[in-house]
Amino acid sequence: MDGAALAMVGGLLVLSVVSGMLGLGVAFAAVPFLAMFMSNLVDQVQPLSLLLNGITALFAAFGFARSGLIDWHRALGLAAVTTAFAPLAHVIEPGAIWAVYLAGVGYLAYRLFRPVKERPGWENYRAVLAWAVPISVLSGLLGVGPGFLLMPTLILAGFETKKAAAINAVAVTPPSFSALLPHLSTAQWDGGLTLALLAVGAVGAFAGARLTSLYVPGQRIKQLFGVLIVVMTAYKIITLLV
Repeated sequence: MDGAALAMVGGLLVLSVVSGMLGLGVAFAAVPFLAMFMSNLVDQVQPLSLLLNGITALFAAFGFARSGLIDWHRALGLAAVTTAFAPLAHVIEPGAIWAVYLAGVGYLAYRLFRPVKERPGWENYRAVLAWAVPISVLSGLLGVGPGFLLMPTLILAGFETKKAAAINAVAVTPPSFSALLPHLSTAQWDGGLTLALLAVGAVGAFAGARLTSLYVPGQRIKQLFGVLIVVMTAYKIITLLV
């Protein structure tokens, strides 16, 4: 394995630990990271990132499940919504909804730094399901999946932070794999490198979920998410303007 491949594997391990701590798939960070080493965004970076997203979200879910943090009924219901609506991102004109998206991200980031009363009742869960529809569509435009916006939405709806991360990990997994299907016919894979990245991604995501479950205070996770969604939005704006 050459130096570039080792750098990719090492970097993805770090990113996977972080994504696992937050209950995300790794694609939100893997897309710009892998693009530093791969020139073909459509046939190399996107398929690999989607595959890694599903695997890391799945193993993060395993890590949270081991601590008994997953509310399976709600997690699977949310997964059904994200899987159904994420593909609509490819048929909706993005320009008309960017203002709504940016306003929503700004509001979520602001609220994550303020106290939130925990009240995860069924009424609030139904509100999360409703918000999951536009979130799935809008985040699909970014190519990173709905997880990084669903997580703060669950927190603001009253779910305890660690349980929100656990539910989020389950909800992100199936739409990652379904989004990969259209790419399979044209995807270009480096077999050995792909297997190495999948291995470190799975290990890192599981370890990250266990770190959150056992050691990381919920307030710190909220604050990290606030920073994350602002950085992600800034990155997307820059890529649109350049």
